[in-house]
Parts: sequence; structure tokens; C-alpha cells
Amino acid sequence: MKPEILVIAGPTASGKTALGIEMALRLNGEIISADSMQIYKGMDIATAKPTAEEMSRVPHHLIGFLDRSENFSVADYIKLAAEKADDIISRGKVPVVVGGTGLYISSFVNNIQFPDIKNDEKVRERLRREASEYGNEMLLEKLRKCDPETAAVLHANNLGRIIRALEVFEVTGRKLSEYKRESTLVESPYKFTTVALTYDNRQVLYDRINKRVDLMMENGLVDEAYEIFSERDSIGTAHQAIGCKELAPYFEKKASLDECVEKIKQETRRYAKKQLTWLRKEPDINWIEGSCESDINFFIKKCENLIAK
Repeated sequence: MKPEILVIAGPTASGKTALGIEMALRLNGEIISADSMQIYKGMDIATAKPTAEEMSRVPHHLIGFLDRSENFSVADYIKLAAEKADDIISRGKVPVVVGGTGLYISSFVNNIQFPDIKNDEKVRERLRREASEYGNEMLLEKLRKCDPETAAVLHANNLGRIIRALEVFEVTGRKLSEYKRESTLVESPYKFTTVALTYDNRQVLYDRINKRVDLMMENGLVDEAYEIFSERDSIGTAHQAIGCKELAPYFEKKASLDECVEKIKQETRRYAKKQLTWLRKEPDINWIEGSCESDINFFIKKCENLIAK
């Protein structure tokens, strides 16, 4: 019998955090975050981290443990998530994975094996210079010639992954897509039940997002974002978090605060749409559809029914 893990996914502001805590309490579980921005320290408001009160109810893992200057890969996440899951299981408890970063979730659930290919900083730096001089699209075209399968799923804006794919090809002589196909051959040691939250009316989700952003502003998002803005030259991807980068024009006196707040709401709604699109492509997901009248008890009951099957 494989140890069981519950995964609660869904777009931002859908109610994952509250449901994750309640299900962990019912299952004698502990929560493993699957959010690519909540890993960083000092970004509590912008990334909508669980509050201190929420985390006091159930142990949470992989939240706020990394300095903003550090880089963090999907492979890093899979390694740490597996370590946390094994520790939780060894203590007779149930891991509950909660988050909206689809790549983290799908890679963990599908037991993706990442090749142990060391970074080559010289190659990376040269590719970054090429992108700066000739543009991201040129680099993507370069990738199309050596690894068209990987290039087909990447946008020109996703420079980090384009550079990584080119780096892998240069260092190993093999395509990243080949490694990816091989990575799915090892069966996962866990049994997953994955649920994803959504709403029957997209406007319900958008209203929840707008209210969340307003609450973030009340809780001090501007001050938090300004600190990150001030360090932007010395940190990695952290300053690209939604809620931080949209306030940069305000700090640079290029836009009003109201304009920037509206931009945060717009980008968060757009991100939620992307999260839903990603999740709908994944097999074996059990969707729980709420409405404007749905409360936490509705989601708990639906989730318990799915686990009981």
C-alpha cells in the first residue's frame, strides 16, 4: 500500500488555504505548500501566505524559508517536497499539498525525475547577453532549431526556461525534451488524490481576487513591495511576484497608486485564468465547483466525499 497524499489545487483566491487547513485537521495531516513565491522570506502580503493564526492550527512546510536573493528550481521543490512528505508519513500523519503553482504540483504528482545536470554559468551568461543584445525571440528561434519540442511549449517571455533548455543541449548534447520523456518512467511512491477548486461563474472568482487585493493594500502591501523594489538589483525572481512588480511605476512616479492597484487586480485575474488552463490539461484531477453561495463547509464535504470513494 502506497502512502496517501491529498493535493488541493486551484487558482489564486479560490479558497485553497482554508480548505487545506480544514482537511489537514480532519486527516491528522500537515501542509506542504506548492507555491513558487511563498517560498521566499519577507513576502507575506504579496504572496498571500497563510497568516500566523492559520499556521498555528496546522504545521506548514516550504513557506518563507528562502532568502529573496536565492534561486529555486522545480527540481529543488520536488526534492524538498518528497523529504517533507516522507517525514510527515513517518510520523503517522498525512501530507496535504496546497498550492497554485501547476508545474510544482504536476512534477511532484507525476514523479518527474530531473537529470543531474550541473549549471554552466559561462554558457548562461553568454545566452543572457545574446538575449539582451538580440532579443528573447532570437534565443527561442535558436532553441527551435535544436529542440523544437521544448520550444513549442515556451513563450519568448519565459527567458529562464529558454536559457536552461539551450544550456542543457550545449552541455550534454541532448535535448531537454528527451530528458523529460525519460523522467516519467519511474512510478511515484505515493498515491495521490488531487482536487482543484473552481467556480461556476468566473466573475465570482474575479470578485474574490479584487477583494483580496484590497485587503492586501489595507495590510501594508505598498511598504512590503517598496522594500522588494529597493532590492530588485540584488534579488532573483522574487521581485517579479504579482503585487510587487505592478507597483514599480508608482515608486518611480510614473503612475498613480490607483492605476497600479488596478493593474495588480488585472494581472492576478489573468494569472488565475492561466492556472485554470494549466490544471484542466492535467489528468486525474477531481474538480470541485463552487458558487457565490458556497462556503468552507461545502468544499469540505465535497472533498471528503472524493477521498471516501
